[in-house]
Amino acid sequence: MKSFLIIKTGGTFPDFASEHGDFEHWVAASMELAPDECNCVDVRTGAILPDPTHYDGCVITGSHDMVTDDLEWIHGTGDWLYSAGETGLPILGICFGHQLLAMIHGGQSGFHPQGPEIGTKTISLTPAAEDDPLFFSMPNRFAGHTTHHQHANILPSNATLLATSDHEPHQAFRIGANMWGVQFHPEFSAEDMRCYITRQAECITQNHGDIESLLSEVCETPESTDLLTRFMEYSLYAVR
Repeated sequence: MKSFLIIKTGGTFPDFASEHGDFEHWVAASMELAPDECNCVDVRTGAILPDPTHYDGCVITGSHDMVTDDLEWIHGTGDWLYSAGETGLPILGICFGHQLLAMIHGGQSGFHPQGPEIGTKTISLTPAAEDDPLFFSMPNRFAGHTTHHQHANILPSNATLLATSDHEPHQAFRIGANMWGVQFHPEFSAEDMRCYITRQAECITQNHGDIESLLSEVCETPESTDLLTRFMEYSLYAVR
């Protein structure tokens, strides 16, 4: 039986979540996991993370918090992830999770010098992606949903860069055999993306963005979403 851990580091807007579910639900649905095949731990509440050897794989959600915030739960989650990675547990960090993985392995994360990236963007693979277990079958350019103010501005020295975009140089990386970070949101639907654009309209305008243009560019992103299914399938057979 499948057994996946979802580390919840944040949630979407409460009123939107009441109708559409929250980050952990979007991740589980994209991975085609039944309720009894995944365990969600909300680390913001001080909940203790379980023994990583009990799980096939782990996904870290995004968050509205900043990864550089000096919060005890962020430090504790980072410590657990570092130790879990040493057991060979397959780990996929999304947005906040991507930045946290970069930080705990010697990279740096912080505010993007060019401001936030919000909307459905074109993401390009690097040559290294051709040999990556998750990215090898993806097209060289694909659409991905993005919404982030911070990013992994310096990758760890042992990271392999897998994807980039015009705004964000580090859209995806891998560390070792079983650990990935993605700055984009494979769990987002087009409806989710439209919500984030609309809710951040003031921020977008302040950064000289065009709300209507961003909304018109939103589309479904099946190549991006399929990444979560491939992570699930890879994790079931990963050598640890």
